Amino acid sequence: MNRDLHAEAAKPLKGWRVLVPRGGPWGDSVAATLRAQGAVPVIAPLINFAPSTDQATLEAALADLAAGAFDWVTLTSATTVDVLYAYRAVIPASTRVAAVGETTAAALTAVGYRVDLVPEEDNSAAGMAAQMIELEPQPRRILTLRSEIAKPVLTRRLTGAGHDVRSVVAYRTVGVPVTERIAHDVASGRINAILVTSGSVAEQVHLQFPEIPEATVVAAIGPRTAKDARKVGLGVSAVAREQTIGGLIAAVSRFPLPHAADEFAV
Repeated sequence: MNRDLHAEAAKPLKGWRVLVPRGGPWGDSVAATLRAQGAVPVIAPLINFAPSTDQATLEAALADLAAGAFDWVTLTSATTVDVLYAYRAVIPASTRVAAVGETTAAALTAVGYRVDLVPEEDNSAAGMAAQMIELEPQPRRILTLRSEIAKPVLTRRLTGAGHDVRSVVAYRTVGVPVTERIAHDVASGRINAILVTSGSVAEQVHLQFPEIPEATVVAAIGPRTAKDARKVGLGVSAVAREQTIGGLIAAVSRFPLPHAADEFAV
């Protein structure tokens, strides 16, 4: 194969500018993957966490976690991982870690935590509960960390199955306004693709970018995220076949490179 053709095949996103909606170690990891495929990543964190209104309860739970008081700890969003990282939380070897999906699992790995369980099919709180209940027929001590607005589906189902569950609010989700430059680049089509990794991200994309060009690829990391996105009014161009960052980027690469409306203006 011609060397130039081989290089082009190895970098299927050459010329693309892709908005990465989260910062931190996870965002840096995604950006590196995009660069390896020829794309220019634009890191623009759209959500962040604000402290829980009951920090004492959270700090006590994290202290108990470090002391080995729990058999499992569950995380239902990548933002929860940001909280763990900010508190420098310790997860002992005796405590198993369950992540709701690949985005959360990748965020855990990016900051040095291990992952013991990711639901095989249903990447939701209900899916994680079902798999944990099947895996653990005997009562276990479980710490569930969640956002302030999350419904206690996981806690209810695990408790109903006989487990000893401590449900703790870890954070409040807040939107982070993007710069005027990024807003303009999205509106003009200079950003060719937007990665959507959660319902909270989808909501911010819809709110902050009211006019996304039709040619811009809006890619959701999985069916659940796509459903949440459509629920808030965001159009979705592609849904990852595998609910991983690699799967999400592959979903984008199946599209031809869109161009900004004024890209060829003289």
